[in-house]
Amino acid sequence: MATVTQKTVLEAVPTGLFIGGRWQPASGGKTLAVHDPSNGRVLARVADASVLDGRAALDAAVAAQSDWAKVAPRDRGELLREAFEKLTARADEFAMLMTLEMGKTLAESRGEVTYGAEFFRWFSEEAVRIGGRYAIAPNGATRLLTTKQPVGPTLMITPWNFPLAMGTRKIGPAIAAGCTMVVKPASQTPLTMLALAELLRECGLPDGVLNVVTTSHTGDVMEPLIRDPRLRKLTFTGSTPVGRTLIEQAAQGVLRVSMELGGNAPFLVFADADVDKAVEGAMLAKMRNMGEACTAANRFYVHEAVAEEFTTKLSARMSALVVGRGTKKGVDVGPLVDEKSRDKVVALVDDAVSKGAKVLVGGEVPKGAGWFYPPTVLTDVPHDADMATEEIFGPVAPVSTFTDDDEAIRLANDTEYGLVAYLFTRDLSRALLVAEALDYGMVGVNQGIVSNPAAPFGGVKSSGVGREGGFEGIEEYLETKYIGIAL
Repeated sequence: MATVTQKTVLEAVPTGLFIGGRWQPASGGKTLAVHDPSNGRVLARVADASVLDGRAALDAAVAAQSDWAKVAPRDRGELLREAFEKLTARADEFAMLMTLEMGKTLAESRGEVTYGAEFFRWFSEEAVRIGGRYAIAPNGATRLLTTKQPVGPTLMITPWNFPLAMGTRKIGPAIAAGCTMVVKPASQTPLTMLALAELLRECGLPDGVLNVVTTSHTGDVMEPLIRDPRLRKLTFTGSTPVGRTLIEQAAQGVLRVSMELGGNAPFLVFADADVDKAVEGAMLAKMRNMGEACTAANRFYVHEAVAEEFTTKLSARMSALVVGRGTKKGVDVGPLVDEKSRDKVVALVDDAVSKGAKVLVGGEVPKGAGWFYPPTVLTDVPHDADMATEEIFGPVAPVSTFTDDDEAIRLANDTEYGLVAYLFTRDLSRALLVAEALDYGMVGVNQGIVSNPAAPFGGVKSSGVGREGGFEGIEEYLETKYIGIAL
């Protein structure tokens, strides 16, 4: 097997638009730069699509929809299975590519390849389980037949923080259901999606089923597609403000929408918790992807009886992490994705400190190139600090205390968001009662990671609409048709 290097990986990635099964330049010939967040250097330049290119991609998806919907479920499933196997075999290549353009460590990137590939395997098995029902009408006079059919052409807008997995968990169910797609990856991290499109082409995905459009003018290029009556579904992963705008645009065509939006995850540690296990869970919930995850623990609420022990042990773990370029051995924490993201983290920490928070670990921007920020632990964080209501999206753990279960639940639910919450306790009754009382789409009990391709991922309130993964995930790409049969 050839050695995977930055040079070999970048040379193998297509840099054009993928439309109708062909790689092509942008119609205006423009390109956009993809930067290495560890040093700010340009890694590659990819096609910068125009409005005309976006329309051409939708044209291709619409043209392919009818034939693709007729492909046997088993054949769609086998294609996904082959894609799973190819992606798994090329894990090192995709891991290197993600590390280069996003900044996470190679270990983190390999974990994402494993996680992302599982969506292809899961939905390869779901493709043949799309069902319906047959029933006798209550009066016995007719028969009721229901069947599931693909929604149709779908627009997918994916984020930069998980450039592979956020694509596979949308593309997987769409292929399984028989939907064609236009995918718009984030401009910071388009290379992984371009490589994935080429992999699917190699697996024999028919021309026009998957189309990938990279652009630095997302609103200008995407809005005409959203308002095009031929589009039938919009799925987006990203911030809540952008999600609200997209939902408004989708309302004109009454599109099916699924939105995985912002989070503000509470992490509750009760007095009876195994503190060491809670710290281990905190490291996973906070530091996965350098904290740049919508599922990242954003607010730590620890019972006052164990707060000192928890913060001391958490600080020790956080201070031991090594910060550096993700491609280097021994590095635990890579850079944030860009300067804007780091500046936001700096502002949130400064605000909390100005309002009385104490810095136990980190809190200072390191010198040198790249968008690095050290693992940071804050204590005595006041409830009016900005980070109590805003996603940090960085390696910062703000710790506050509570005195009883009711206060913990009240603090946890005091947000417009409702994606995921975490709780640690040895009491099963408490775990169930608190989990039921938390206004979140997902709850992790004594664990710091909840994401699983076999489980429904999604939130409530301002954290989104719909579910991805699990048995529920494919339903987002299917319409139910009722056929009444007279005897």
